[in-house]
Amino acid sequence: MTGEYEHNLDTKGRLFIPARLRDELGDVFFVTLSMDKCLSAYSAESWQNFSDKVNAMPYVKQRKMRPLFAYAAKCELDKQGRVLLPQNLRDYAGLDKNVTVVGCNNHAEFWDSDAWKAVNVLETTPENIAAVMEELEF
Repeated sequence: MTGEYEHNLDTKGRLFIPARLRDELGDVFFVTLSMDKCLSAYSAESWQNFSDKVNAMPYVKQRKMRPLFAYAAKCELDKQGRVLLPQNLRDYAGLDKNVTVVGCNNHAEFWDSDAWKAVNVLETTPENIAAVMEELEF
């Protein structure tokens, strides 16, 4: 998934999902915590792949994944292309009004727009881009 999109949460906590990402996420997808202070959204297929990997882990390691499953929400798009984000997930990511939806390869991320701007400034330096390209051996 690719792209960066600015949207607003409505008063009920619904977020519009851009059409390009809706095509990749599908009508039903999963949203959970991220390593960053944002949310990650996975298509049903990607979520199943993730779940299968967790199931293959020893039980002791599976337990570390508990928060990702405890907070996970199965989300369905409404007819207007919106999804209701549960309050506990909005609280975790600090989502109140302005949300930036970011494509991130196999998933999308939902960021508080101000938090995204701060992270984006740090990540889009020429030095960081060069380091990423070197990591990928380009």
